[in-house]
Amino acid sequence: MAAIKAEHLNPFLMSAKQVLQQVCQLDVQFGPISKDDFFVSGEPLFIMLGITGEITGQVCVVMGAETAKDIASRMMMGMPVEALDDMAKSALSELGNMMMGNAATLLSNNNVLIDITPPTLLVGSAILSSPEMAVIKVPLIYRDYEIQLSFLLKTSK
Repeated sequence: MAAIKAEHLNPFLMSAKQVLQQVCQLDVQFGPISKDDFFVSGEPLFIMLGITGEITGQVCVVMGAETAKDIASRMMMGMPVEALDDMAKSALSELGNMMMGNAATLLSNNNVLIDITPPTLLVGSAILSSPEMAVIKVPLIYRDYEIQLSFLLKTSK
């Protein structure tokens, strides 16, 4: 297994940007990419999806509660979201599905085949680490909000 390459990471980033643009009508900008152990303080929301196939590991979509409520509201055609109830959590989980499903399609166009697991939604601080690889973090920024994509991936190619 090898470390993830930019050519394999870019479809995930492009997919996230496209889904947020199409589903939530957001124009997001990428922040600086960093490598780190995975720790987020406060009470963020994590949408965690497993990746199997020629790329394996985890992808997390991480956001604070206010960002999560804004995204959920946008996904539900502007219906106000005051709390992260079951409907809002379902919408956010589907956002992760759409991002990763689209990434799988983009990767398959480059002859890289992956499958994704159903999303797991977590709330609270977390540490995600592996002795074999660092976590790659990429912030997606819009207005005063930030969504962080965190990748713990390796490739067989």
